[in-house]
Amino acid sequence: MGMLVAFSVVPLGKGASVSPQVARVLKIVDESGVSYKANPMGTVLEGEWDEVMGLVRKCHAEVMKDAERVITTITIDDRKGKEERMEKKLASVEEKLGTSLMK
Repeated sequence: MGMLVAFSVVPLGKGASVSPQVARVLKIVDESGVSYKANPMGTVLEGEWDEVMGLVRKCHAEVMKDAERVITTITIDDRKGKEERMEKKLASVEEKLGTSLMK
């Protein structure tokens, strides 16, 4: 489970607020069983390639249902031999800083 994928799905032409579409996407993510962390700018998934990329594709397709155009941004961090990277990466930085980054 070394792959981390940060992604966001943004429908165009839906106005300033996209929270209804974000809620639908996060419902899909939550029900998937894939480890994730949502944040104000997107969602980070942790898992195997096919599982994670399939989930991003499903989320993109969900937003396309009621939008003429959707921009999906994906950032992949793939590292061999590492697990539970969402927690460990942040903990490592916090240790070096001597403070929590979640305030």
